[in-house]
Amino acid sequence: KVLAMKEILIIGAGPAGITAALELAQKGSDYKITMIEESGDIGGISKTVRHGGNRMDIGGHRFFSKSDEVMDFWSNLMPLQGAPSFDDELLGREKPLAPGGPDPDDTDRVMLVRERVSRIYYLKKFFDYPISMKMQTFKNMGFVRTMKAGFSYVWSSVFKKPEENLENFYINRFGRVLYSMFFDGYTEKVWGRSPANISADWGSQRVKGLSILAVLRDMLRKLFGTKNKGEVETSLIEQFWYPKFGPGHLWETAADDARKNGVDLRMHCRAVSLTKDGDAIKEVRCLENGKEIVFKPDAVISTMPLKDLVLGIEGAAPPQDVADIAAGLPYRDFVTVGLLVPKLALKNETAIKTLGNVVPDCWIYVQDEGIKMGRIQIFNNWSPYMLKDPEHSVWVGLEYFCQEDDEFWNLSDDDCIRFATKELAAMGIIQEGDVLDAHRERVKKAYPAYFDTYAQIDDLIAYLNTIGNLYCVGRNGQHRYNNMDHSMLTAIRCVECIAGEGATRDDIWNVNTEQEYHEKK
Repeated sequence: KVLAMKEILIIGAGPAGITAALELAQKGSDYKITMIEESGDIGGISKTVRHGGNRMDIGGHRFFSKSDEVMDFWSNLMPLQGAPSFDDELLGREKPLAPGGPDPDDTDRVMLVRERVSRIYYLKKFFDYPISMKMQTFKNMGFVRTMKAGFSYVWSSVFKKPEENLENFYINRFGRVLYSMFFDGYTEKVWGRSPANISADWGSQRVKGLSILAVLRDMLRKLFGTKNKGEVETSLIEQFWYPKFGPGHLWETAADDARKNGVDLRMHCRAVSLTKDGDAIKEVRCLENGKEIVFKPDAVISTMPLKDLVLGIEGAAPPQDVADIAAGLPYRDFVTVGLLVPKLALKNETAIKTLGNVVPDCWIYVQDEGIKMGRIQIFNNWSPYMLKDPEHSVWVGLEYFCQEDDEFWNLSDDDCIRFATKELAAMGIIQEGDVLDAHRERVKKAYPAYFDTYAQIDDLIAYLNTIGNLYCVGRNGQHRYNNMDHSMLTAIRCVECIAGEGATRDDIWNVNTEQEYHEKK
């Protein structure tokens, strides 16, 4: 149904909300677009935090997509570098450069090409992530464990388990031994639940194409120098794009472009309730800097948590069973502690050259179950421009998964920083007395989870689809653990739907469910 003049209200200024705003604004003057954001930050969990002259990426975001639409969206916002970055030039590292592209030393609006290095730190040894078939992997595992893992994988390949939970999903692809080593404990650390109690949907959306066979194919492709006709498992990519000053830099730039295109962006403005009459949302009541304000939009694009959205519907309120599903949707919350140190205690034993010879990892996954920390980011390796002094300091982000208002969440900044520092020192990664500066950042509802009432989410979606002018997009907007590019695609399909360009509500909800889409590129 296409209306003449539309007032569009977009709730949330994260990747999905900003993408929707820009896409709509570029369609012309048929839309009066207002975008509201509860916080004072742009980018949602893709924001970049500034502290003491250094920048922190919340969660880490590689800019790589199997969608040309998304890659074009990013490169139109920030052109790919045409000259070496500061660290690449200093170290003589070669990267693919865009002819005529900007020089990152002279221009801020630029996308860098970065090397993807992520490893698992387990038993004080480094394992490639995803697991590789290198000799070092077998050496780290030891002969007996390697043989057990091999026979376990063969067994799981012959005797497939029904994929009724995440545990069986992983065992089918890696065997029980590797599952126990590299997936079981870590997954429980992230989600607070055993993989046996988590829906296999999570694996389908994040690692569907990854398996021992995929790793072997990738190894043989590299060994014989063969091309893969453009098809690469997402988890096996070796390079990615990254904005000069982090993801928040790109989304702040996109928000500025949206404003220039007529979008009214209102910060510190929180949606409190939505009044439903018949099959439409008639009003959205908000608090803007403590003052009540009411919008009467023709269409609402929501990226707010599905739980809060449904429970905030008034007037013709949702049926009790639908409200119960929404109330039971689970989330995991997120804490990042940034630590600035002069150097790491870890030696760089790879062949990859880095500033200060720091280990080359973007992420280090902490597998040891006695450590609460889940991942370590080394911001130097994402972009040297994230640091005030990248040649003489290392800026790391320690990532923790928890529940809002649990004991860890409620620690003071100082206590949380002390806790994180002691863990990193106990792992042998830093000297405890070396910390020069620190910062703690908390993010609510960072990860929509796949248990509890999630099993009934199709009933919730069916109810939402009866509200003709309400569109749910983005990670929290759909309660789907999407990557950033998938969140953007839900927004692009949504705009096509509103503009009457052939897309349907099913197209919005089906992003990242098509097997071919997220297995291959």
